[in-house]
Amino acid sequence: MKNLYLIQLFTIFKKEFARWSRIWIQTILPSVITIFLYITIFGNFIGERIGEIGGLPYIHFIIPGLIIMPIISNSYMNVVGSFYSGRFQKSIEELFVSPLSSHVILIGYVLGGVSRAFVVGFVVYIVSLSFTNIPIHNITLALFLTLLISFLFSILGFINAVYAKSFDDINIIPTFVLTPLTYLGGTFYSIYNLPEVWQTVSMFNPIAYMVSAYRYAFIGVEEMNTYTAILMMFILIFVLYSLAIYLLNKGIGVKN
Repeated sequence: MKNLYLIQLFTIFKKEFARWSRIWIQTILPSVITIFLYITIFGNFIGERIGEIGGLPYIHFIIPGLIIMPIISNSYMNVVGSFYSGRFQKSIEELFVSPLSSHVILIGYVLGGVSRAFVVGFVVYIVSLSFTNIPIHNITLALFLTLLISFLFSILGFINAVYAKSFDDINIIPTFVLTPLTYLGGTFYSIYNLPEVWQTVSMFNPIAYMVSAYRYAFIGVEEMNTYTAILMMFILIFVLYSLAIYLLNKGIGVKN
């Protein structure tokens, strides 16, 4: 029975991996070009005027945040686009008439988003090396955080895909939630350089904790407690995963 679940899971994952990898020019390259421009403009031109933050070159300070940005967006958009397309084309109904558990369906889609996030994150890091030789302070922690972050936002993308009623709906959360939280999460600046009121506001931004933890994994600079960030991500994953399984079991957005 365990082997059967693994075969089912691998089949969904293989389909999802093939879906984004065969059109890598559309799924991978745009993120690389965007980050290349960010590093060129912010890291080089603006960074020369800013100088250092916390005793580190500005370009070293922002690169972890620049890597986490495409990880979040690609893991999210991969799942929300794939699952909603399946709903729109009615092909998703084949999964629900097959003997697949809700956990297998969800994890299969999520792993597709995770795989894309890892590839994008790695390519972006390689691109960053052409600008500066940034060391990785703790590579195990960096990989672990990449897994948690991509898993979390893949589930969030799945939930969005379940509720979406049109292709326009799948862009609402990235545009009005994820992008503002990312830019306000300390990607381009130190949170402690903000006025006190905005420092307090940042404490309620979950992406600020993720950026801080990722920055610690790369350059050893910790603005927010890394253990708190990891605990927060585990809690969010548990809550969102439970909600996604509930939606699948009820057939919300699929059977009605």
